[in-house]
Amino acid sequence: MATATATRFLYIARHGEASPDETELTEQGRRQAAYLGERLRDVPLSAVHHGPLPRATETARLVHDRLGRDVPLHSSEAAGDYVPYVPRRDELPADSADRLLGFVEQFPEAERSRGPELAGAAQARFTGPVDGDEPRHELVVTHAFLAAWLVRDALDAPAWRWMGLNHANTGLTVIRYAPGRPTALVMVNDLGHLPADLRWTGFPPELRA
Repeated sequence: MATATATRFLYIARHGEASPDETELTEQGRRQAAYLGERLRDVPLSAVHHGPLPRATETARLVHDRLGRDVPLHSSEAAGDYVPYVPRRDELPADSADRLLGFVEQFPEAERSRGPELAGAAQARFTGPVDGDEPRHELVVTHAFLAAWLVRDALDAPAWRWMGLNHANTGLTVIRYAPGRPTALVMVNDLGHLPADLRWTGFPPELRA
């Protein structure tokens, strides 16, 4: 079996702030996406992937418009919004098991039942070193749960630990997958591209800086 020989840099961003019915971005969300695009303008992206829902699609297109060059734009079900893993009670800390299970159970069965399959597809498609001689840089515009799942995977943390890893709207995470080296988190939920009035939307109030 061939061994991948080049480093992949995976850029992961949660979509911009969405309207209450989640059919589009708010004006703030559109501004967030534009700022994210400006931040990534000098990154040699080979592709922009996004989930199929409107808030991720619109964010990806606004980011893409700011890159200043023709980068392939791909819709991917694996980059969508779903519950990546439903834990068993015996996997969870006893003092928080009820809260965590209650959190997961509020989501539709369809999002829970297909989640592990889609999470596996996302890992297969977006993670790990790549073939070739040059590093590859790819952006995935997605949702908070997949961003958390990929961070958890990068840290080899227990499967349930995607819960509690939060991402603000257009928060940027970068993961490096280098051949023969441990996966490295370059940054997590970085909001440096946003002015102060656009930071922390979508993030739990009790965790805001």
